[in-house]
Amino acid sequence: MPLSTSELPGLPLGTTAVVYCEGQFGEQDGKTANGLVRHSEKYEILSVIDSGHAGVDAGLFLDGTANGIPVLASLDESVASAGRVPDYLICGVAPADGLLSEVQRVVLLDGIARGMHVINGLHEFLNDDAEFVAAALRSGVTITDVRRPKDKKDLHLFSGRIFDVTCPRIAILGTDGAIGKRTTATLLVDALNAQGIRAVLVGTGQTTIIQGGKYGVALDALVPQFCSGEVENQVVAAFEGEDPDVIIVEGQGALSHPAYITSAHILRGSRPAGVIVQHAPKRRVLGDFPMVPMPTVASEIALIEAFADTQVIGITINHEQMSDAEVGEVIDDYELEFGLPATDPLTRPLDRLVDMVLLAFPAMRESAAAAIVR
Repeated sequence: MPLSTSELPGLPLGTTAVVYCEGQFGEQDGKTANGLVRHSEKYEILSVIDSGHAGVDAGLFLDGTANGIPVLASLDESVASAGRVPDYLICGVAPADGLLSEVQRVVLLDGIARGMHVINGLHEFLNDDAEFVAAALRSGVTITDVRRPKDKKDLHLFSGRIFDVTCPRIAILGTDGAIGKRTTATLLVDALNAQGIRAVLVGTGQTTIIQGGKYGVALDALVPQFCSGEVENQVVAAFEGEDPDVIIVEGQGALSHPAYITSAHILRGSRPAGVIVQHAPKRRVLGDFPMVPMPTVASEIALIEAFADTQVIGITINHEQMSDAEVGEVIDDYELEFGLPATDPLTRPLDRLVDMVLLAFPAMRESAAAAIVR
């Protein structure tokens, strides 16, 4: 029987998955696949399907460091490479319209016919599609629609419980969609924990949920009335469940973006004490909306600080189309212009990202120092 995401049981260690990302791996609309290659707590990612990049190592292609996950040309090749049928087929594309193409339908149905469970992060719910439901029943597999929201009776309005959360919240916002906010948030949480600072991530998009994040909600699938309340509810749950020193909240879109309003709900619902702004200096227009020029870092900082009772504590760089020397120059320029620390989390030591947080919240140094003593 196909299951909704809320009914998906915990998965055993070693659960295997193939990520389908034909024509989009490494691109903006392949952000779900990109994220799973970099980080997955729930699945062992065996391969990525994208015939345009077949033969490369996925980690080497994305970040210059091999991770042993091959990019292959087809589902046939992925099954052959695994030596058996993997447990899951994950739809790793995330187009702006959130809909499935006919070619993509064929591949996902093929996976179901082979006995693979399907994870779908699109706005189009496969559990509402008669062909997919029938195919899943025949094969005895599940379909998980990650963006299907809970019943409205189970959703939360803003309640003010966020005022009982005593640890700082830091939101990772940006100047565009698919600009690296989730990656920066994940790296920051890992780096803080490595230094003895108890940090927990609250996700706000489907990719973080697929990766196995404990706290999160697919914010762009909700009726707007409940968005701030659902962010607040997840932050409160993380605070009560983990007793962290700091909560990192993943951003969505951009506060200035004409097509998305999710950043507004994140700011209202989590009430962050600090914001880190992610920017791609070489990006001239918005990724899925080329008719709209990119905002500047200065304009985004001004908008965020005018919109919410918060302050920007640092700037992180997306180095797409940039040389290492250019990244260094931009970091120096931003620090000089804005008087804020800046770094590229993927090419510079993660200590710089941690220092960005400790500079803004020096009390956290005590947690790090206590961890060293222990």
